[in-house]
Amino acid sequence: MIEAALVDEYIERYSNWGRWGAGDQAGTANLITGAAVAAAARGVRRGQVVPLGLTFGDGGPQTGANGRFNCLCYAVATGADHEAGRQQFNGRPLPMQMGYADDTVVLHLQSATHWDSLCHIFHRGRMYNGYPASQSTSSGSARNGLEHLTGRLVGRGVLLDIPRSKGVDWLDDGYAITPDDLDAAAEHGRVEIREGDIVLLRTGQLARCRVQGWGTYAGGDAPGLSLTTVPWLYEHGIAAVASDTWGVEVRPNEIEGAFQPLHIPVLVYMGLPLGEMFDLDALSVACAEDGVYEMLLAASPLPFVGTAGGPPGPVAIR
Repeated sequence: MIEAALVDEYIERYSNWGRWGAGDQAGTANLITGAAVAAAARGVRRGQVVPLGLTFGDGGPQTGANGRFNCLCYAVATGADHEAGRQQFNGRPLPMQMGYADDTVVLHLQSATHWDSLCHIFHRGRMYNGYPASQSTSSGSARNGLEHLTGRLVGRGVLLDIPRSKGVDWLDDGYAITPDDLDAAAEHGRVEIREGDIVLLRTGQLARCRVQGWGTYAGGDAPGLSLTTVPWLYEHGIAAVASDTWGVEVRPNEIEGAFQPLHIPVLVYMGLPLGEMFDLDALSVACAEDGVYEMLLAASPLPFVGTAGGPPGPVAIR
């Protein structure tokens, strides 16, 4: 186990509060420069587009625990209505035998593939950049909402495929990924980590769920980052981390009695966005086939105002 005092040490050493100004609400996404995006675009070789998002529907991983549920979708206009001649628009029949379909969704914004925004986690009454937690209300957060990351999380993505680097199908629940593991995965992929990179962290847990079922995937034990990777993330200038697990960090947590302790120095103080439930399996296969583990990543979240998180439509372009 790790001592709780390490969290306070990391807060002191790796806080980015004020680094990009007192009004900043984007955190380490500021490290993704226009030059870095242009360079990532120039690195596209094959024109291959690999989707990285789970589908939104009633077959998702959520169980209803902790208020999280799978996406609910219902139609307000259907083809069956059209065939039955019941469709109208603005109270009038549609001309020229035309029909249409429309849908509505009820979506928990963290039910499938999503980014955690910088108002998702609080510590000692504050969120990223020192804003009071009280600015997050039932009407949304006045600071650090998801909309401040829209258009930001596009740049050079690097897949760190931990299972492939170890020669296994997936990591066991409770496996704590260390800085040495991250370096070994980078060496396996023959990639140099650069400032402003978005790290795609594959543990293989989602691949295991495809074989064994969802189980406790949403909210249960998982492989993930050790708390000791905080210095690695800071010193490498990582802009964001997206994983194939529900919480990025290892579960059970490494500090006795703690809950998601890595989220505190990373989200609250570094301002580093965390992506969860990214589907990295097809990308793993593609990278293994040609040995190229870097890509242009387009993973900008939808601009939900004042929310603690929400989905992108992420794709890796290779």
